[in-house]
Amino acid sequence: MRKILFGIIITLIILFSFKYCEDKAQDKITLQENSALIQKQIKNVGKLVVTEGHFSEVFNYKNSKEVFGDYFTSEKKALVVVNAEVTIAYDLSKIEFEIDEASKTLTVLSIPEEEVKINPDLEYYDIQSDYLNPFEAKDYNDIKRIVKASLNKKLENSDLKANAKNRLISELSKFYILTNSLGWTLKYNENPVSTLDALQGLKL
Repeated sequence: MRKILFGIIITLIILFSFKYCEDKAQDKITLQENSALIQKQIKNVGKLVVTEGHFSEVFNYKNSKEVFGDYFTSEKKALVVVNAEVTIAYDLSKIEFEIDEASKTLTVLSIPEEEVKINPDLEYYDIQSDYLNPFEAKDYNDIKRIVKASLNKKLENSDLKANAKNRLISELSKFYILTNSLGWTLKYNENPVSTLDALQGLKL
């Protein structure tokens, strides 16, 4: 009788051991599958998040040159019409992140800076100059420099960068939705993101 009871106990221990190992293996497979799914999702959104804007401006360019001291001044001028396309983008393929399967945590370590591109189209009208003070390559370079500085100032005073950040957060919200659905935790640096509203409040 004792031998039979002992055999039953041994059999139950073996069965429970197999069941425990099987469950642990299943958990590990699930974690690896979730980890692979998260990495795939990050790659899928590794595209440029773009905001585009358009600026138009008219410049009056003038340059005076003294000839023979203070006795005579030669002036050149031009009317410049500027139409510029401005693009702001985040290259999410450069995002840095860590996945901790043990704690089921996705940590976004850093997000690349925005990439700003300004492509101005300049049209020159009413160019006036003379032999003593002709239009030269330097004048065109000076005009481009002045135009770019003005457009940068306009960009800073516009809402284009704010719109680009909103587009960025919209992409990052996909990480939160995915991790939350899998029972994982999303962090930005060391700050847990517990809600979509918390994601909106992050200083990116």
